[in-house]
Amino acid sequence: MPSVQVTSEIDPLRAVLVHTPGEELLAVTPGTRKDYLYSDIIDLEFAQREHRRLVAVLERFADVYEVGTALKHVLDRPEAREYVVQHTRDIIPSDALARRLSETPTDELVASLIEGVEEDAGPIGNALNEIGYSLPPVPNLFFTRDLAIVLGEHGVIGSMRHGARWSEEMLIKMLFCFHPAFESGGLLYDGSEERRLTYSLEGGDVHPLRPDLLLLGFSSRSTPAALDLLCDIVFERTAITDVVVVVMPSMRSAIHLDMVFTQVDREQCVVYPPAFVGPERLPVLHRRKGRAEVREMPSFFEAMKAAGFPLDPVYCGGSHRGVQEREQWASGCNMLALRPGLAIGYQRNDGTLREFERAGYDVVDAVDFLTGDDSIKPSRKAVITIEGSELVRGGGGPRCMTLPLRRDAP
Repeated sequence: MPSVQVTSEIDPLRAVLVHTPGEELLAVTPGTRKDYLYSDIIDLEFAQREHRRLVAVLERFADVYEVGTALKHVLDRPEAREYVVQHTRDIIPSDALARRLSETPTDELVASLIEGVEEDAGPIGNALNEIGYSLPPVPNLFFTRDLAIVLGEHGVIGSMRHGARWSEEMLIKMLFCFHPAFESGGLLYDGSEERRLTYSLEGGDVHPLRPDLLLLGFSSRSTPAALDLLCDIVFERTAITDVVVVVMPSMRSAIHLDMVFTQVDREQCVVYPPAFVGPERLPVLHRRKGRAEVREMPSFFEAMKAAGFPLDPVYCGGSHRGVQEREQWASGCNMLALRPGLAIGYQRNDGTLREFERAGYDVVDAVDFLTGDDSIKPSRKAVITIEGSELVRGGGGPRCMTLPLRRDAP
């Protein structure tokens, strides 16, 4: 029986994959940050402290798997190590690197795959104090949601839009292929083997809402060709019959759908208002199984009603446009539901949290929750807040940093 099972964004979380940022973040410098898709430099110590607080909250609700630990579990298997060597050789045709990966002890190998392997500089490189990598580090790895999606009992391996993240696809595929906690009914789509330039797909744009309903984002990271292919596959192999697609804006702060929308309760979501309400609202499409045409919908909320899935919005940043923009930039929409009506968000987004209070939620500091000073009963609606002043510099929030592997069935 498959270990993974996810058919919604909000049902009680039981297993999740995370990666606490490590030494790989030190590769991001003012000179390399654009290459690694960063707009700012993250303080590693503070980021690790903030991430550990997130993990501590998750552990109260679910089994939490760390990428590095999970990789050590699978790389003791010869077939997994051979997969790493062969896949790396396909991208980096270096016999020396292949030998190193084959012979390196498991703990050191995992560190190399995540933190990178520096090249030995020659005389000119030493004179210029230049650093290069024979195997690149993966400083975006703590955004595990980008890399894969669980749809029902199946896995989907993301196809990263940017080449700087190619090895992350390899790492996540190894877990789905070789780790017992990731055992699935098979991969619906394998982005690690995708070589077509017009096919990219990232998990921030894939939101399973109901066993038969999928929400997708057409963004700068997920292409129409990949979205159409995913629709064809899920219509054939899963219970999904309806797909709603939000056509995303060209915004640096909205590279995925979950930067402007996440679901937090049965009939409640948090949204960036200009994207969903009023004259600037984004185009929305509806594709249904068995129909060749795609229908354009008047609005997102009307599309949800038509699918029998009405949602009420909580406004990121409240009603003031300036606050909306600031808090959307600070991942105010990017929340993770632990169960219906209980979510994790950043404590810095005051305007958004006030809107949640108006909607009947309590705002609970993670420290108070973890120490027992503020317990949360099963029927209580709340947002647990964590610090995120450093993590948010990477361009994401709690949803981006978590890959749900199992949720209770609705």
